[in-house]
Amino acid sequence: QVELVESGGGLVQDGGSLTLSCVASGFTFSEYSMKWYRQAPGKEREFVAGIGSRESGHSIFYADSVKGRFTISRDNAKNTVYLHMNRLKPEDTAIYYCKSNVFYGEGTQVTVYS
Repeated sequence: QVELVESGGGLVQDGGSLTLSCVASGFTFSEYSMKWYRQAPGKEREFVAGIGSRESGHSIFYADSVKGRFTISRDNAKNTVYLHMNRLKPEDTAIYYCKSNVFYGEGTQVTVYS
């Protein structure tokens, strides 16, 4: 079955950096686009970044709120997608989820304090 396991979250100061990882299993990783979503307390889950399948040439897209600060990448040999987050802000505080097709992982908490 499909499994997505996120890691790398934590507590970081305003302006700091974190890298999230999501290890996937149960499907042919390179054939699927991978996305990161986040959900802040009291808010709906929102799209953060996505990276296409090998067939799509790994096209990349970002939410406007993170453009220029976050970078998504993938390693098909390791079945892993990453989210490199720089210049973090308190408003980036949320649970970050990895998504493939209709499946989400359990999430990893990111807390940015000022």
